[in-house]
Amino acid sequence: MAETLVLVPGLACTARLFEPQIAALSGERPILVADHRQDDSIPAIAGRLLREAPERFALAGLSMGGYIALEVMRQAPERVARLALLDTNARPDSVEASQDRERLIALAQAGRFEDIHSRLWPRLVHSARQRDQALQEVVFGMMRETGAQAYIRQQRAIMARADSRPLLPGIEIPTLVLVGEQDAITPPEIAREMAEMIEWASLVVLPESGHLATLEQPDRVTQALRLWLDRN
Repeated sequence: MAETLVLVPGLACTARLFEPQIAALSGERPILVADHRQDDSIPAIAGRLLREAPERFALAGLSMGGYIALEVMRQAPERVARLALLDTNARPDSVEASQDRERLIALAQAGRFEDIHSRLWPRLVHSARQRDQALQEVVFGMMRETGAQAYIRQQRAIMARADSRPLLPGIEIPTLVLVGEQDAITPPEIAREMAEMIEWASLVVLPESGHLATLEQPDRVTQALRLWLDRN
């Protein structure tokens, strides 16, 4: 039987982030979407994932999901058969990024959670998708489903994450590093840095995509994942 694929969503995202890929790949292998809404640290989220996952699995995370995937590699590398890092970053949070997160947390704590979406939307997707109402409703819907308290826990976890760059040279499993060419949050140069530090990595830069590649270019992401899953 094909190994289970564990998918880890990004900040304020749910399984809907991977809905096109789940639909395309679920007939080929078991798929599990990790729960990243209950805990307030990346190590705790990774620990929950490891308790719920099978003994050995393929692991793919987008954005915050990538931070969690790298922590899984820190805690239990022997359990991961292959790794996909999508629109993510191995670096710790910068001072500026943490300051931005504190401002967003303050909005959530003040009962203005829905204002956060309008502030973030322009940075989340490719410029050509800014007026895509259907895509915007999916993203806003995931945020509403996450809720303010889980969002705050996620932001706190992200701010405290470790620098995962020292891990990268030791990763010796098939690894996909994928990024949207117009990703404003984790841009292509960040992805390229990770790919260059992982000997077994392949880098895919998707045209006409921003930070949410799985929803912006679903077919291309699915194709890249399928090639990665088939690698020996």
